[in-house]
Amino acid sequence: MNYINEAFETNWIAPLGKNVDSFEKEASGYAGVKYGAALSSGTAAIHMALKAAGIGKGDIVLCSDLTFSASANPIIYEGAVPVFIDSDMKTWNMDPAALRLAFEKYPEAKAVIIVDLYGLSAEYDELLKICRQHNAVVIEDSAEALGSSYKGKKCGSFGDYGILSFNGNKIITTSGGGMLLSDNEERIAKVRFWSTQAREKARHYQHEELGYNYRMSNIVAGIGRGQLEVLDMRVEKKRHIFDLYKKGFEEIKEIEMEPQNENCFSNCWLSCIRISEKSNVSPLDIMEMLEKENIESRPIWKPMHMQPFYSDCDFITDRKSGSNGEDIFRTGVCLPSDTKMSDETQLEIIRLIKNMF
Repeated sequence: MNYINEAFETNWIAPLGKNVDSFEKEASGYAGVKYGAALSSGTAAIHMALKAAGIGKGDIVLCSDLTFSASANPIIYEGAVPVFIDSDMKTWNMDPAALRLAFEKYPEAKAVIIVDLYGLSAEYDELLKICRQHNAVVIEDSAEALGSSYKGKKCGSFGDYGILSFNGNKIITTSGGGMLLSDNEERIAKVRFWSTQAREKARHYQHEELGYNYRMSNIVAGIGRGQLEVLDMRVEKKRHIFDLYKKGFEEIKEIEMEPQNENCFSNCWLSCIRISEKSNVSPLDIMEMLEKENIESRPIWKPMHMQPFYSDCDFITDRKSGSNGEDIFRTGVCLPSDTKMSDETQLEIIRLIKNMF
C-alpha cells in the first residue's frame, strides 16, 4: 500500500512512473539479469521476446509441448510456425533428446521456447548446448518459476530472453502483469518502445512501426514491488506445502509426487501428483471427490500437440509411441497449493485422498 499510495500522492497513476522503473530494476536484479521491461502480461513478454529476436512469418519456433497455451500463442501472433517438443520424465520439461531430433528435422529453426513447468527448471546445461550449436535464440518461459533456480542460478536468467508472469495465480501477483528480462539493453529499450504504441519522439503523434499497448501501469508495478518483498517467504511456504504432501502420501505406492531433482531448487508453485495407471483410482476420481468437498484441484496442462487449435502442428518425441507429456497429463493432478492454506486444511486434503486408496 505504501508504494500504491506514493503513486497516488505523486499523481503518477499511469502509464509509467517511479514504481515501474524500480520494479524493473528490482525484479531483473532478483533474477540476476541486467534489464527488464514491465509489461501487461507474461504472454505480452513472450510476444515481445519473439519480436525482439526477429521472428517473423514462416519462421520455425521450437516450443515446450507440456505447457499452458500462452507459451505458444505468441508464435502465431508473429506468423511463425510452432513445433512442439516432448518432455522428459526427470523434470517434466523439454526433453534434450527430442530437441536434438527436432533440430535434425528443422535445422533452420530460429528460436526455442523452453518452459520451467510448475516451478521446475529445465535441464539447461544440455538444452542450451544444443541451442547454441544451432545458433537458435533461447526464450525461457519462467512464468511459473520465479524464485526457482538451476545449479544455483535463478530461473529467468538462462535464455537470451527470460519471461516472468505476475498473473493472479502466480507465486507473487500484481493482479495481472509480466516482465521481459534480458542482458541486451538495446533490445529491452526497443521492447519498451514497441509496448508504448511505438510512438516516436516527435511533437506530433508519429508512428513508423507497429506498436502495442503492453506497458505496465505505475499502480500495478507498485503492487509488484510490495510482492517482491515477500517472495522468499512465499517460496518457503510453497516448499513446505510440497513437503507436507510428500510426507502424507509416502505410504501410498500408487501416488508419485512431481520430480524434484538435485540440479533444481523449485519454488514448488504447484504441488502435483501422478497416479499409477495400475490403480483403481483415477485422477478424475480424485478431482471429483475434492470438488464434492468444495476443494479445488486441476488437471495437469494438456499438451499443446493435443489441443485442437494446434492439431496441424508438428510434434517431436524420441518415443516410438505416445509421449511423456501425454502420460503426465493423463495421470496427473494439481493439488491445492495456496500459501494461505493452513497445515490443518492440507492434512484434511491428504486424509481425503488417502482414504480413496
